[in-house]
Amino acid sequence: MAERRAERIITALDIGSSKVCALIAKASDDGEIHVIGTGQRESRGVRRGYIADMDRTEVAIREAVEQAERIAGATIEEVWAGFSAGGLVSRVAQVEVELDGHRIEQGDIDDLLDAGRNSIDPEGRMVLHAQPTLYTLDDVRGVKKPLGLYADKLGVDIHVVAADASPVRNLDLAVRSAHLAVKAIVATPIATGLACLSDEERELGVALVELGAGVTNVSLFAGGMLVGLAAIPYGGQDITDDIASAFGTRRSQAERMKCFHGSATTSPRDNHDMIDVAPLAAGEEGAEVTRITRAQLIAVIRQRLDMLSGDIAAALKDLGFAGPVGRQVVLTGGGAELKGIADYVQGVLGRAVRIGRPRGLNGLPEAHGGPAFATLAGLARYAASNPTDLRAPNSGVAAPTRGSPPGLIGRLISAFRSGY
Repeated sequence: MAERRAERIITALDIGSSKVCALIAKASDDGEIHVIGTGQRESRGVRRGYIADMDRTEVAIREAVEQAERIAGATIEEVWAGFSAGGLVSRVAQVEVELDGHRIEQGDIDDLLDAGRNSIDPEGRMVLHAQPTLYTLDDVRGVKKPLGLYADKLGVDIHVVAADASPVRNLDLAVRSAHLAVKAIVATPIATGLACLSDEERELGVALVELGAGVTNVSLFAGGMLVGLAAIPYGGQDITDDIASAFGTRRSQAERMKCFHGSATTSPRDNHDMIDVAPLAAGEEGAEVTRITRAQLIAVIRQRLDMLSGDIAAALKDLGFAGPVGRQVVLTGGGAELKGIADYVQGVLGRAVRIGRPRGLNGLPEAHGGPAFATLAGLARYAASNPTDLRAPNSGVAAPTRGSPPGLIGRLISAFRSGY
C-alpha cells in the first residue's frame, strides 16, 4: 500500500473592512491544499483596514472561525492573519560575505543569513516579513540554490516588508481576544499575489491592484518578489456610500443596487432600464419608492471610479511601473466583481488588465472562488509553503494581554461571560 501523505491543519483569517473570513484547510507534504471549512461574518469594527472597534471585531472573528470549525468538524488553535491597512513598506536588503573560493557549505549559508538578520533596519516599524529570495555568487545574480558551488563571494537579497507597529498590534490583540493564537501576521499583497499571480508574472513584472472595501492596495512585483507598495484610502464602500447619498437610500439597498445593477461601462439601453429605490424611511407612512434609470446609477459609480483609477495610475507611475505596453495589471478584491471593471481600468491605464481569482486550492466553495476571497486563499497558500523568515525574535507581534486561555475552552468561557 502507498504511504499515506502527511497532512497538517492550517487556518487563514482575513479581517477586512466589509467582512471577516476564515478558511480551514489540510495541507499535505506534496503541496496539495484541500479546503475543509469556511466561515464569514460582516465586519463592523474595521475602518480603512484598521481596527476601530475591538469588541465588534473580536465577535466577528470568533463567529467566522466557529462557523468554519463547524463545517470542518475540527477545532483550531492558531491562525495566519492578513494585514491590509496602509503604512506597509517593501525593501530589499543586500548582504555579502567572503568565501575565499571554497565550496559553499550549509554553514556558509547559515552565516550569511545570520548576517542578513542582523542587518535589517525596520526604521521604527514592525517587520512582518524578512525572507531570503535570490543568492549572488561573485557577479552572478539570481542563484536559487548555492549549496555545493564554488565562489569567492556569496550574497543574498532579503525581502523585507514592514508596517506601522500600532495597527499590527491592534490586529494581533483582536485575534488573541477571540482566544486564538497568532501564528503569523501576513501582508495581504504577498498573500494575494500567491493566490492570483503566476510565477512567470511575478518574475517578468506585474501590478496587482486590490480593490478592497475601505482601502485599495497597489503592489508591484518583479524578479519574483514584491518590490513596491502604495495604499489609496478608499475603495468599494465609498462607491456604495455615493449611491446611498445620491439617491437617498440605505447602505444595504445601495450595495444591492451596485452589485445587481451597477457597471463600470455604459450601453445605450441604460437610459431605458429602470431601478426601484427604497427610501431611507422605508416602511413609514408616506414613504414612496422612487425610480431611477440604470444610466443614473452608472454615472454615480463612474464618478468615483474616475477618481480611483486616476489615483491608481499615479501610484503605478510613482512605483516605476513603466516599460513595454504588454506589462499587465491584475485586479482583485471585492471591487473587482463590479461588472465591466476590467475593461474600464484597461481603457484608463492603457495596459492589459485581467481579474485575479484564487487558485491552487482544492475544495474551495464556489461562493468563495471570486476575487473578493483572493487574500483568504493566498493566506492559506502562504501558510502551506512554510516560508523562511529571518525576523529578529523581538520583531514579532504583541503578546497576549487578556488572561483567558486560547482555543476552544477560552472561546467557551468568553461566550459564557457575554451571556451574563
